[in-house]
Amino acid sequence: MITSQKWRSATAAILAAGITAGTGAPLVVATPASAQQRISQFDSIRIPSGSVIPVSYEKEKIVVTRDETSPLTLTVARDIRTDRGRVLIPAGSQIVGELRPVRRGNQIGTQFVARELIVSRRQRYRIDGYSGVITRTERVQKGAGTGSVAQGAALGAAAAAALAGITGDKAIATEEVLGGAGIGALAGVLLGRRSVDVIVIRPEQDLAVRLRSDIVLR
Repeated sequence: MITSQKWRSATAAILAAGITAGTGAPLVVATPASAQQRISQFDSIRIPSGSVIPVSYEKEKIVVTRDETSPLTLTVARDIRTDRGRVLIPAGSQIVGELRPVRRGNQIGTQFVARELIVSRRQRYRIDGYSGVITRTERVQKGAGTGSVAQGAALGAAAAAALAGITGDKAIATEEVLGGAGIGALAGVLLGRRSVDVIVIRPEQDLAVRLRSDIVLR
């Protein structure tokens, strides 16, 4: 494979300074004209650790309990490209990972941990990234309707079971449940509880992925 080591080093340094989590326009990464002229299909580009990739999700929010782990696939919200127009990661690419419980001192929250970037069917990259920790919760009381908590949400299996068990709202079973897990058995276990605290995640605000190690794109 033909690779320009000088180009990769220069690009990595510039990417480290250039990738941001701005809103609106595609993310732009500056590249020197001399390096840009040497880009070919054989070159590799290194997106450095610390870079932030903005994401979106098909639902306006995600609801999980504080102790559950849920699979989750997010979508890259905007093109990440060089200042010469070359797209590094196109909008619509997928980031595969999971929501995991995290304890910070006396607080328990959830965090998205990314493990794979899918640019196309033939372009898959192992990645190591994470979101911020989300600790924002809402309490649902026994006998109450789920109201705005479940409306327009994707639900973790444990959250769906908890809401169904406490509120008696069987319609929750028809909502989107992350991972496709059944909630019947879990709901039965939770029938005796009088309330549950769930974490409410706003994907575009809360789940931007910060890289913990470099991604090398080829």
